[in-house]
Amino acid sequence: MEEEKAFRNYEAPDVSVAVKEHYRKMRTNQTLEYVQNMHKKYLKFDKPMDLWEAMRHLNKLIDVSDPDLDLPNIQHLIQSAEGLRADNRPDWMQLTGLIHDLGKIMYMWGSDEDGTSQAEQWGLVGDVFIVGCKLPDSCVYPEFNALNEDMANPEYNTTLGIYEKGCGIDNVDLAWGHDEYLYQVLNNHKENKLPEEAMVMIRYHSFYPWHTGGSYTELLNEKDAEYLEIIRDFNKYDLYTKSPKLYDLDEVLDYYKPIAEKYLGTGPIYW
Repeated sequence: MEEEKAFRNYEAPDVSVAVKEHYRKMRTNQTLEYVQNMHKKYLKFDKPMDLWEAMRHLNKLIDVSDPDLDLPNIQHLIQSAEGLRADNRPDWMQLTGLIHDLGKIMYMWGSDEDGTSQAEQWGLVGDVFIVGCKLPDSCVYPEFNALNEDMANPEYNTTLGIYEKGCGIDNVDLAWGHDEYLYQVLNNHKENKLPEEAMVMIRYHSFYPWHTGGSYTELLNEKDAEYLEIIRDFNKYDLYTKSPKLYDLDEVLDYYKPIAEKYLGTGPIYW
């Protein structure tokens, strides 16, 4: 994997205005109340869809928050999986690379108002943070933190906010997006046999203020130290496999389909 290129440079002159505007909207709108409402709205698990059909829908979505890549998201997923495959990582981890962003198909039934559509993606993609406590300066564009109305609420604007010291990241509410959505969908999927490590990679791969920024230390517990090693291992493939090379899903389907059936079964997934 090539690690020389500077990825995630949000201050680079070629970073689009749309990326910065995306984070302004995300930081403004992703309050605790918003996140709770999205859980109620989107975690109904009433939309059956085959895994590969869901994958193909990402041919139509470009992640506006990504400063490194402007290809349809399915390309990033195949690139991540192929990087893991090339390094001979376990088959379940290769599958995790292939599906880790699949929660972005929320755009299929999302809305501009929620930030979950193709046009408005601030409730769909981007680095997530904990809601219900103070936003850290390790967030991308920390100057937008003050725009979040929760930061004017004394109950929410402290280091611990509504949480207890050492509660662990499994017990906090993260900003709403594709990570939490896919995690919850797979958690509900009765045929899911992915190991815990895979579920950690899916749920927390966009939680950069924690796994890269070093924030939220007062909320962490011992288990989170294990999570951090898992995420940093996976993150290499999420980030450093990005390239302009294009793949066709059908060209790699014969390889990944048996792995998917091994860990996710053959039935539909309920979104």
